[in-house]
Amino acid sequence: MMRALGRTLALAVTLALTQVASVRAADTIRLAVQKTGTFSWELAAIRAGGLDKEADLSLEVTELASPEAGKIALRAGSADIILSDWLWVSRERALGAKLTFYPYSSALGAVMVPAASPIKTLADLKGRKLAVGGGAIDKSWLLLQARMKQDGIDLKSEATIVYGAPPLIAAKALDGEMDASLNFWNFCAQLEAKGFRRLAGIEDILPKLGAKGAVSAVGYVFDEGWAASHRDAVARFIAMTRKAKQLLVTSDAAWEKIAPLTGTSDAVMLKTYRDRYRDGIPRRSIADEEADARVLYRVLAETGGRDLVGPAAELDPGTFYHAVPGD
Repeated sequence: MMRALGRTLALAVTLALTQVASVRAADTIRLAVQKTGTFSWELAAIRAGGLDKEADLSLEVTELASPEAGKIALRAGSADIILSDWLWVSRERALGAKLTFYPYSSALGAVMVPAASPIKTLADLKGRKLAVGGGAIDKSWLLLQARMKQDGIDLKSEATIVYGAPPLIAAKALDGEMDASLNFWNFCAQLEAKGFRRLAGIEDILPKLGAKGAVSAVGYVFDEGWAASHRDAVARFIAMTRKAKQLLVTSDAAWEKIAPLTGTSDAVMLKTYRDRYRDGIPRRSIADEEADARVLYRVLAETGGRDLVGPAAELDPGTFYHAVPGD
Protein backbone atom coordinates (compact mmCIF):
# COMPACT_ATOMS: atom_id res chain seq x y z
CA MET A 1 0.00 0.00 0.00
CA MET A 2 2.89 2.32 0.84
CA ARG A 3 4.38 1.56 -2.58
CA ALA A 4 1.07 2.34 -4.27
CA LEU A 5 0.82 5.59 -2.30
CA GLY A 6 4.38 6.43 -3.29
CA ARG A 7 3.62 5.81 -6.94
CA THR A 8 0.48 7.94 -6.71
CA LEU A 9 2.40 10.79 -5.13
CA ALA A 10 5.15 10.50 -7.74
CA LEU A 11 2.59 10.62 -10.52
CA ALA A 12 0.89 13.62 -8.95
CA VAL A 13 4.20 15.47 -8.70
CA THR A 14 5.04 14.59 -12.31
CA LEU A 15 1.68 15.85 -13.54
CA ALA A 16 2.01 19.03 -11.52
CA LEU A 17 5.47 19.71 -12.93
CA THR A 18 4.21 19.02 -16.44
CA GLN A 19 1.36 21.47 -15.96
CA VAL A 20 3.70 24.13 -14.61
CA ALA A 21 6.05 23.63 -17.55
CA SER A 22 3.14 23.88 -19.95
CA VAL A 23 1.95 27.10 -18.33
CA ARG A 24 5.44 28.56 -18.44
CA ALA A 25 5.84 27.63 -22.11
CA ALA A 26 2.71 29.51 -23.17
CA ASP A 27 4.35 32.92 -23.47
CA THR A 28 1.98 35.81 -23.95
CA ILE A 29 2.52 38.19 -26.85
CA ARG A 30 0.39 41.31 -27.11
CA LEU A 31 -0.51 42.27 -30.67
CA ALA A 32 -1.99 45.59 -31.79
CA VAL A 33 -3.76 44.91 -35.08
CA GLN A 34 -5.61 47.15 -37.48
CA LYS A 35 -9.14 45.78 -37.52
CA THR A 36 -9.48 45.92 -41.31
CA GLY A 37 -5.87 44.94 -42.09
CA THR A 38 -4.45 41.75 -43.53
CA PHE A 39 -2.73 40.84 -40.27
CA SER A 40 -6.18 39.82 -39.02
CA TRP A 41 -6.35 37.33 -41.91
CA GLU A 42 -3.10 35.73 -40.83
CA LEU A 43 -4.19 35.58 -37.20
CA ALA A 44 -7.44 33.91 -38.21
CA ALA A 45 -5.48 31.25 -40.09
CA ILE A 46 -3.21 30.79 -37.07
CA ARG A 47 -6.13 30.22 -34.73
CA ALA A 48 -8.08 28.03 -37.15
CA GLY A 49 -5.04 25.80 -37.55
CA GLY A 50 -4.16 25.79 -33.85
CA LEU A 51 -0.72 27.14 -34.70
CA ASP A 52 -0.62 29.40 -31.65
CA LYS A 53 -1.11 26.43 -29.33
CA GLU A 54 1.44 24.44 -31.29
CA ALA A 55 3.94 27.26 -30.75
CA ASP A 56 3.06 27.48 -27.03
CA LEU A 57 2.03 31.09 -27.43
CA SER A 58 -0.90 33.01 -26.02
CA LEU A 59 -1.80 35.83 -28.40
CA GLU A 60 -3.57 38.81 -26.86
CA VAL A 61 -5.00 40.83 -29.75
CA THR A 62 -6.15 44.43 -29.52
CA GLU A 63 -7.97 45.67 -32.61
CA LEU A 64 -7.31 49.28 -33.54
CA ALA A 65 -8.75 51.68 -36.08
CA SER A 66 -5.54 52.72 -37.82
CA PRO A 67 -1.82 51.95 -38.22
CA GLU A 68 -1.00 55.13 -36.30
CA ALA A 69 -2.89 53.80 -33.29
CA GLY A 70 -0.67 50.71 -33.39
CA LYS A 71 2.47 52.84 -33.35
CA ILE A 72 1.17 54.70 -30.30
CA ALA A 73 0.37 51.41 -28.55
CA LEU A 74 3.86 50.05 -29.20
CA ARG A 75 5.62 53.19 -28.04
CA ALA A 76 3.41 53.34 -24.93
CA GLY A 77 4.31 49.77 -24.00
CA SER A 78 0.76 48.43 -24.33
CA ALA A 79 1.64 46.20 -27.30
CA ASP A 80 4.60 43.94 -28.02
CA ILE A 81 4.26 43.63 -31.81
CA ILE A 82 2.60 45.71 -34.52
CA LEU A 83 2.82 45.92 -38.30
CA SER A 84 4.65 48.88 -39.77
CA ASP A 85 7.42 49.64 -42.27
CA TRP A 86 11.19 49.69 -42.03
CA LEU A 87 11.25 53.36 -42.97
CA TRP A 88 9.37 54.30 -39.78
CA VAL A 89 11.49 51.91 -37.72
CA SER A 90 14.71 53.45 -39.00
CA ARG A 91 13.39 56.95 -38.33
CA GLU A 92 12.39 56.00 -34.78
CA ARG A 93 15.80 54.44 -34.16
CA ALA A 94 17.51 57.62 -35.32
CA LEU A 95 15.40 59.46 -32.74
CA GLY A 96 16.40 57.07 -29.95
CA ALA A 97 13.69 54.37 -29.92
CA LYS A 98 15.33 50.97 -30.44
CA LEU A 99 12.67 49.29 -32.51
CA THR A 100 13.39 46.53 -34.99
CA PHE A 101 11.68 45.02 -38.03
CA TYR A 102 11.07 41.54 -39.43
CA PRO A 103 9.49 41.12 -42.93
CA TYR A 104 5.76 40.42 -43.18
CA SER A 105 4.84 41.24 -46.78
CA SER A 106 6.34 42.58 -49.97
CA ALA A 107 2.91 43.33 -51.46
CA LEU A 108 2.99 46.88 -52.77
CA GLY A 109 0.62 49.19 -54.55
CA ALA A 110 0.20 49.69 -58.27
CA VAL A 111 -0.83 52.25 -60.83
CA MET A 112 -4.28 51.18 -62.02
CA VAL A 113 -6.21 52.33 -65.08
CA PRO A 114 -9.59 51.38 -66.57
CA ALA A 115 -9.43 48.42 -68.96
CA ALA A 116 -10.13 50.57 -72.02
CA SER A 117 -7.81 53.41 -71.01
CA PRO A 118 -5.51 54.80 -73.72
CA ILE A 119 -2.76 54.99 -71.09
CA LYS A 120 -0.32 52.21 -72.01
CA THR A 121 2.92 53.20 -70.23
CA LEU A 122 3.91 55.23 -67.20
CA ALA A 123 5.08 58.00 -69.52
CA ASP A 124 1.48 58.35 -70.69
CA LEU A 125 0.57 59.69 -67.23
CA LYS A 126 1.87 63.10 -68.29
CA GLY A 127 -1.02 65.53 -68.55
CA ARG A 128 -3.40 63.09 -66.87
CA LYS A 129 -5.22 63.17 -63.56
CA LEU A 130 -3.53 60.74 -61.15
CA ALA A 131 -5.08 59.97 -57.77
CA VAL A 132 -2.64 58.96 -55.02
CA GLY A 133 -3.76 57.11 -51.90
CA GLY A 134 -1.85 57.92 -48.73
CA GLY A 135 -0.70 61.51 -49.27
CA ALA A 136 2.25 63.46 -50.63
CA ILE A 137 4.92 61.44 -48.81
CA ASP A 138 3.44 58.01 -49.47
CA LYS A 139 6.39 55.70 -50.16
CA SER A 140 4.98 54.18 -53.35
CA TRP A 141 4.30 57.65 -54.74
CA LEU A 142 7.84 58.80 -53.95
CA LEU A 143 9.32 55.69 -55.57
CA LEU A 144 7.19 56.23 -58.65
CA GLN A 145 8.36 59.85 -58.88
CA ALA A 146 11.98 58.77 -58.55
CA ARG A 147 11.57 56.20 -61.31
CA MET A 148 9.93 58.70 -63.68
CA LYS A 149 12.66 61.27 -63.07
CA GLN A 150 15.11 58.71 -64.45
CA ASP A 151 13.25 59.16 -67.74
CA GLY A 152 13.22 62.93 -67.44
CA ILE A 153 9.60 63.18 -66.30
CA ASP A 154 8.62 65.21 -63.23
CA LEU A 155 5.30 63.51 -62.62
CA LYS A 156 4.45 65.78 -59.70
CA SER A 157 4.38 68.84 -61.97
CA GLU A 158 3.55 67.23 -65.31
CA ALA A 159 0.39 65.47 -64.15
CA THR A 160 -2.57 66.63 -62.06
CA ILE A 161 -2.14 64.93 -58.69
CA VAL A 162 -5.06 64.37 -56.33
CA TYR A 163 -4.39 62.98 -52.84
CA GLY A 164 -6.89 61.19 -50.65
CA ALA A 165 -7.55 58.34 -48.25
CA PRO A 166 -7.13 54.95 -49.95
CA PRO A 167 -10.85 53.96 -49.79
CA LEU A 168 -11.84 57.33 -51.28
CA ILE A 169 -9.28 57.04 -54.07
CA ALA A 170 -10.54 53.56 -54.94
CA ALA A 171 -14.13 54.84 -55.04
CA LYS A 172 -13.20 57.78 -57.29
CA ALA A 173 -11.35 55.42 -59.62
CA LEU A 174 -14.42 53.19 -59.89
CA ASP A 175 -16.59 56.25 -60.59
CA GLY A 176 -14.33 57.22 -63.48
CA GLU A 177 -13.27 60.52 -61.92
CA MET A 178 -9.54 59.81 -62.40
CA ASP A 179 -7.45 58.78 -65.39
CA ALA A 180 -5.29 56.60 -63.16
CA SER A 181 -4.77 55.82 -59.48
CA LEU A 182 -1.90 54.73 -57.27
CA ASN A 183 -3.15 52.94 -54.20
CA PHE A 184 -2.36 50.28 -51.59
CA TRP A 185 -2.26 46.70 -52.85
CA ASN A 186 -5.59 45.57 -51.39
CA PHE A 187 -7.46 48.48 -52.99
CA CYS A 188 -5.67 47.74 -56.26
CA ALA A 189 -6.93 44.16 -55.93
CA GLN A 190 -10.47 45.50 -55.63
CA LEU A 191 -10.05 47.48 -58.85
CA GLU A 192 -8.42 44.53 -60.59
CA ALA A 193 -11.39 42.35 -59.71
CA LYS A 194 -13.64 45.01 -61.26
CA GLY A 195 -11.78 44.84 -64.56
CA PHE A 196 -9.16 47.55 -64.10
CA ARG A 197 -5.72 47.05 -65.58
CA ARG A 198 -2.41 47.16 -63.69
CA LEU A 199 -0.35 49.70 -65.59
CA ALA A 200 2.63 48.98 -63.35
CA GLY A 201 3.15 47.49 -59.93
CA ILE A 202 5.56 49.35 -57.67
CA GLU A 203 7.52 46.11 -57.38
CA ASP A 204 8.05 46.32 -61.16
CA ILE A 205 9.92 49.63 -60.92
CA LEU A 206 12.18 48.72 -57.98
CA PRO A 207 14.91 47.05 -60.09
CA LYS A 208 15.37 50.34 -61.98
CA LEU A 209 15.91 52.02 -58.60
CA GLY A 210 18.61 49.54 -57.60
CA ALA A 211 16.74 46.76 -55.79
CA LYS A 212 17.70 43.20 -56.70
CA GLY A 213 14.46 41.50 -55.66
CA ALA A 214 11.11 41.86 -53.93
CA VAL A 215 11.39 44.12 -50.88
CA SER A 216 9.16 43.70 -47.84
CA ALA A 217 7.95 47.17 -47.05
CA VAL A 218 5.76 45.99 -44.17
CA GLY A 219 6.91 43.89 -41.25
CA TYR A 220 6.45 42.87 -37.64
CA VAL A 221 7.84 45.66 -35.48
CA PHE A 222 8.89 45.31 -31.84
CA ASP A 223 11.30 46.74 -29.31
CA GLU A 224 14.74 45.15 -29.53
CA GLY A 225 15.09 45.12 -25.73
CA TRP A 226 11.84 43.19 -25.43
CA ALA A 227 13.01 40.83 -28.18
CA ALA A 228 16.32 40.21 -26.39
CA SER A 229 14.49 39.13 -23.24
CA HIS A 230 11.94 37.06 -25.18
CA ARG A 231 14.22 35.65 -27.86
CA ASP A 232 12.71 32.16 -27.89
CA ALA A 233 9.13 33.45 -27.92
CA VAL A 234 9.95 35.76 -30.84
CA ALA A 235 11.50 32.85 -32.75
CA ARG A 236 8.39 30.74 -32.10
CA PHE A 237 6.13 33.63 -33.14
CA ILE A 238 7.93 34.07 -36.45
CA ALA A 239 8.00 30.31 -37.10
CA MET A 240 4.26 30.25 -36.39
CA THR A 241 3.55 33.06 -38.86
CA ARG A 242 5.63 31.30 -41.50
CA LYS A 243 3.46 28.19 -41.09
CA ALA A 244 0.32 30.35 -41.39
CA LYS A 245 1.60 31.91 -44.61
CA GLN A 246 2.49 28.50 -46.00
CA LEU A 247 -1.02 27.34 -45.15
CA LEU A 248 -2.50 30.32 -47.00
CA VAL A 249 -0.23 29.56 -49.98
CA THR A 250 -1.17 25.89 -50.28
CA SER A 251 -4.74 25.69 -49.03
CA ASP A 252 -7.70 27.34 -50.71
CA ALA A 253 -9.81 25.90 -47.87
CA ALA A 254 -7.85 28.06 -45.43
CA TRP A 255 -8.87 31.08 -47.50
CA GLU A 256 -12.50 30.09 -47.29
CA LYS A 257 -12.25 30.33 -43.50
CA ILE A 258 -10.90 33.87 -43.54
CA ALA A 259 -13.10 35.10 -46.40
CA PRO A 260 -15.54 36.91 -44.04
CA LEU A 261 -12.66 39.10 -42.84
CA THR A 262 -11.94 40.41 -46.34
CA GLY A 263 -15.22 42.31 -46.47
CA THR A 264 -16.39 40.74 -49.71
CA SER A 265 -18.26 37.66 -50.85
CA ASP A 266 -17.42 38.23 -54.51
CA ALA A 267 -15.58 35.15 -55.80
CA VAL A 268 -13.45 37.09 -58.30
CA MET A 269 -12.36 39.62 -55.70
CA LEU A 270 -11.57 36.90 -53.16
CA LYS A 271 -9.39 35.14 -55.72
CA THR A 272 -7.59 38.39 -56.51
CA TYR A 273 -7.00 39.07 -52.82
CA ARG A 274 -5.67 35.54 -52.41
CA ASP A 275 -3.34 35.72 -55.39
CA ARG A 276 -1.92 39.14 -54.51
CA TYR A 277 -1.48 38.17 -50.86
CA ARG A 278 0.41 35.04 -51.90
CA ASP A 279 2.60 37.05 -54.28
CA GLY A 280 3.62 39.27 -51.35
CA ILE A 281 4.83 36.54 -48.98
CA PRO A 282 8.55 37.14 -48.25
CA ARG A 283 10.88 34.51 -49.65
CA ARG A 284 14.31 36.18 -49.42
CA SER A 285 17.01 36.17 -46.78
CA ILE A 286 17.06 38.98 -44.23
CA ALA A 287 20.47 40.05 -45.50
CA ASP A 288 19.12 40.47 -49.04
CA GLU A 289 16.01 42.27 -47.80
CA GLU A 290 18.13 44.67 -45.76
CA ALA A 291 20.57 45.35 -48.60
CA ASP A 292 17.74 46.40 -50.91
CA ALA A 293 16.04 48.41 -48.15
CA ARG A 294 19.28 50.40 -47.77
CA VAL A 295 19.26 51.20 -51.49
CA LEU A 296 15.60 52.24 -51.49
CA TYR A 297 16.03 54.23 -48.29
CA ARG A 298 18.51 56.48 -50.08
CA VAL A 299 16.04 56.98 -52.93
CA LEU A 300 13.26 57.84 -50.48
CA ALA A 301 15.51 60.15 -48.47
CA GLU A 302 16.44 62.06 -51.60
CA THR A 303 12.84 62.31 -52.83
CA GLY A 304 10.96 62.75 -49.56
CA GLY A 305 13.56 64.59 -47.49
CA ARG A 306 13.59 65.01 -43.73
CA ASP A 307 9.80 65.11 -43.56
CA LEU A 308 9.85 61.46 -44.50
CA VAL A 309 13.03 59.96 -43.06
CA GLY A 310 13.92 62.33 -40.22
CA PRO A 311 17.55 63.18 -39.46
CA ALA A 312 19.21 60.02 -40.82
CA ALA A 313 20.49 59.92 -44.41
CA GLU A 314 21.00 56.14 -44.24
CA LEU A 315 18.95 53.20 -42.99
CA ASP A 316 19.76 52.88 -39.30
CA PRO A 317 21.88 49.82 -38.34
CA GLY A 318 19.73 47.35 -36.42
CA THR A 319 16.54 48.23 -38.29
CA PHE A 320 16.23 44.60 -39.45
CA TYR A 321 15.95 41.80 -36.89
CA HIS A 322 18.46 39.01 -37.57
CA ALA A 323 18.12 36.66 -34.60
CA VAL A 324 15.71 34.10 -36.09
CA PRO A 325 16.95 30.56 -36.89
CA GLY A 326 17.05 29.87 -40.61
CA ASP A 327 17.57 33.44 -41.73
